[in-house]
Amino acid sequence: MFSLAEENYLKAIFHLDKGSTNGVSTNAIADKMETKASSVTDMVQKLADKKVLSYQKYKGTLLTEKGKKIAANVIRKHRLWEVFLVEKLDFHWDEVHEIAEQLEHIKSEELITRLDEFLGHPDFDPHGDPIPDKDGIIKSTEKKLLSELHKGDKGVCVGVDESSVEFLQYLDKKKVKIGSKIAVLGKEYFDGSMMIQVGESQFFISKEIANNLYINTI
Repeated sequence: MFSLAEENYLKAIFHLDKGSTNGVSTNAIADKMETKASSVTDMVQKLADKKVLSYQKYKGTLLTEKGKKIAANVIRKHRLWEVFLVEKLDFHWDEVHEIAEQLEHIKSEELITRLDEFLGHPDFDPHGDPIPDKDGIIKSTEKKLLSELHKGDKGVCVGVDESSVEFLQYLDKKKVKIGSKIAVLGKEYFDGSMMIQVGESQFFISKEIANNLYINTI
């Protein structure tokens, strides 16, 4: 059994790991967890003793296969609960993250199995993020950032990189959601801003916005 704090650390390292053989730095984990580097060092040493990660002083931290599976399972529960909250309880997509942060630590595997079945085995959460299966495997998807597109390109919004309440509420104002068709009408290469069309609406977006929308081109 792992504590809530331990699971949060494993999840954070999982998200930070980009496949580098050097692992994740202590400072990167501290930034992600919003804590001190010394606190991170204490926790990763504790988790190393439990064989869920490997850690060497002044070197990066790497999850073991056991650690990856535990982290993926926490992420699986988080994303399934987000689907449940949006689809069955009518929460909005900007309201569910904090609630799912609490629900993801429920230990009952039978509950999560039944939740997955009840929801029809969804592949993605309300923000377009893939849901790991019961073995911790995450399906790869074809997608690129909207900022990578050029004038005349078209695509469908399949996810968001930024999931803050403020960003999701901004998208709501612009009527941009998962499944929205987006056409690039123009692009300013000086600053990366774009003129796009969503439905009948045309408007400018900044490079920062374009860098946080995932698109499947069509």
